[in-house]
Amino acid sequence: MAQKALYRWSLSEAQKLGEVDLWRESYKENCTCARAIEDFIASHYADNCLNTDGVEELIERFGFNRLNWVLANTIQRKEADGRIREENKAWARNTYIPNDDIRWHYEVDSHPGLTDLFTNRVRKEWNALGLFEKKHCTDEGDYEGKVLALKPSVLKHEYQSPDFQLFYATSGFGCDPSKIGTAVYGYFLKDDEHTHFRRQDFLGVVDDEYIPDWAKEKLEQQGSDESEDITIGGMQQ
Repeated sequence: MAQKALYRWSLSEAQKLGEVDLWRESYKENCTCARAIEDFIASHYADNCLNTDGVEELIERFGFNRLNWVLANTIQRKEADGRIREENKAWARNTYIPNDDIRWHYEVDSHPGLTDLFTNRVRKEWNALGLFEKKHCTDEGDYEGKVLALKPSVLKHEYQSPDFQLFYATSGFGCDPSKIGTAVYGYFLKDDEHTHFRRQDFLGVVDDEYIPDWAKEKLEQQGSDESEDITIGGMQQ
C-alpha cells in the first residue's frame, strides 16, 4: 500500500488554498497512525519492558514523515510531563505543527514513558539513515551554482537518503534571498532529474568537506564537459 502524503499546513491555510481535501486525508491518516502506535505499544509491553522489535513495519506503513510528525505533536502537547526525556522534547520543538483545535485527535494516548521509549527507537532508525542536517551546511545567501541539501521531510520515504538530498541549484529567484520569488531550479546530483523547490525546502549550502567524493567527481566532470564546448571568445565549436 502506498503511503499517503503528509499535509503540513493548518485547516485555515488549506481552506485559503483550496486544499481542504488534502488536509482532511492527511488528518485522517495522522489519527490512524497515532492509534497504530498505541496498539503497537500495548501489544509489545510486557514484564515492565517495551519491546520495539517490529517498529520497521510501522515505518514502512506510514513513513518517517508522518511518524515523526505524530510523535512530535504528542511530545509538544506533553511538554510539562517529566516522564519524557528532555532530548526528545528538544527534538519535537524543531517540528512546526499548526495549532489546530483538533491536534489532540492524533496525540498518542499511551503511557508517556512508553511513548518516550518508542520515540527513542524511531529516532534511532531515522538517525541510521545518515541524512544531512543543518550542521552540515552553511547559511550562504546565494544558492546559484552551489550544492544544496534538501530537508529530509521534503522527500518521499523511498528517497530519504543523503544522496537524494543533494541538489545543484542553477537558477531561480529563490537563489537570491533579497528577491521576492522563492523558486530554486536545478537538478538532483544522484540522477540528474531537473525540477524546482522553494528556498525554504533547503537546509542550506553543503560544506565542501561533507560533499561525498562521487558528487565532487560528477561536478568536476560536468565542469570539464562544459569547458570543452567553449573556445576563445566564447564561440562554441
